This record gives sequence, C-alpha cells and structure tokens, in this order.
Amino acid sequence: MSRSNAVCASCGKKVEYADCSEQSHTPENPRCQALRGWLSVSRWKGIESFDQYDFCSLDCIREWIDEQMPKIPEIYLKPFENK
Repeated sequence: MSRSNAVCASCGKKVEYADCSEQSHTPENPRCQALRGWLSVSRWKGIESFDQYDFCSLDCIREWIDEQMPKIPEIYLKPFENK
C-alpha cells in the first residue's frame, strides 16, 4: 500500500495517508479519513493542465485567496482616507 502526503498550501501542515485502491479492505489511515475537514482546490491552467491545492482549514484557504488577489497600491487609496 503506497503512502502519500497532503501539505496545506497556506500554513504547511502535513498529513500522511494511505492511497485507497480497488481492494476489498480499507487501508489504515485512508485519504478519505486522514483529510476529513480539509479543502481541496483545483486551479485550471489550460487544456488538461491544473494545479491542486490542499488546505487544512477555512482560515488557511481564506489567507491563500487573499494572497492571490491583486493589491491596490497605497498611493491610489490615499485620496479616500478620512481627514
């Protein structure tokens, strides 16, 4: 039985799990149990090409999404500050 790791794309937390297969018995620590509560995201890059990201919590996925968003330069925000 092969073993794999999932690593949170935000905080780096790592979980080891057993790959499931067509076998009749469930392996010790199967992926479906080891990653319970985790979130997986696929980001399409093109035809048959995508990146897979795993996150251990909603806070981690929120942080990752915030990092993906373009930032507005401060110089453009200054005129909107309350005086």
